Amino acid sequence: MPVNETLATYSDWLYRAAALVYVFAMVFYTTEQAFTRKAKKSERARELVGAGAPAAPAIGRIEEPTSVGKPERFGRMAVALTVLGALLHLSSIVLRGIATGRAPWGNMYEYGAATMLVAVVTWLVLLRKFDVRRLGAFVLTPVVILMFLGGTALYTAAGPVMPALQSYWLVIHVSAAILSSGLFLVPGVFSLLYLVKVRHDADPTRFTRIGPKLPEAASLDRLAYRTTIFAFPIYTFGIICGAIWAEAAWGRFWGWDPKETVAFVAWVVYAGYLHSRATAGWRGTRAAVINSVAFALVVFNLFFINLVIAGLHSYA
Repeated sequence: MPVNETLATYSDWLYRAAALVYVFAMVFYTTEQAFTRKAKKSERARELVGAGAPAAPAIGRIEEPTSVGKPERFGRMAVALTVLGALLHLSSIVLRGIATGRAPWGNMYEYGAATMLVAVVTWLVLLRKFDVRRLGAFVLTPVVILMFLGGTALYTAAGPVMPALQSYWLVIHVSAAILSSGLFLVPGVFSLLYLVKVRHDADPTRFTRIGPKLPEAASLDRLAYRTTIFAFPIYTFGIICGAIWAEAAWGRFWGWDPKETVAFVAWVVYAGYLHSRATAGWRGTRAAVINSVAFALVVFNLFFINLVIAGLHSYA
């Protein structure tokens, strides 16, 4: 099927527009974070303190700021911009698919674009359930950086895919990989913020600008765990489908291609994280470090490995 160059051009423009809108959203999130005073304790925590019991953080929630004003308005505008960016982002992917007449994730540029959209949507879903708005700048920072990298170093013009990828497995396997990788980005950020928070709590002179404004460490830990445990089965399914597709395309289930190898290592590390998180003696900092390492492996496999190592998954 010939490529519709006009729609492909519009898709590229929408991708850049989405990235730009995310940058503005990130600025507004940062503004809210900078000008919001240290959160006060929740009503339940005050009741426990009044009864002589130690205050316990509300899991998954950031404590309310002491006042509502311009910072909150900036935060609301940031959310509106994030939604707008996600709509532009989605439109870019849809137009790329229509322009090429196939699933719009047949190369690393398209794969990365879809993964970043999943990460943004995951963030918006969490935002509806938990009061985590002031963490928006931290979530959008890797999204913007990786979108810039994808739109420059990994950019691929719209076109047909290589013969080995012309299969229904492109939809099944790659969709699972995109969904799980995008989901993993958000808990990865939460685990990194958890490490910042616990270090600030241990030594208030460290991370003085952001430490006091972060939610309780237990909240970050719980959110990271819940999101990761949801994404891990999808990631496992994607690896299994990839092995089946590899046998059909290349005559072997596993060939230790660079991306296959890093994906397997990341799976092992995530399995270790979930095991350590479920084991009382390994909760907290140790589990967060493991999750952060797994997150780094997913990002490396998603973008950087194609810049330094060629293989069957380079889509060349």
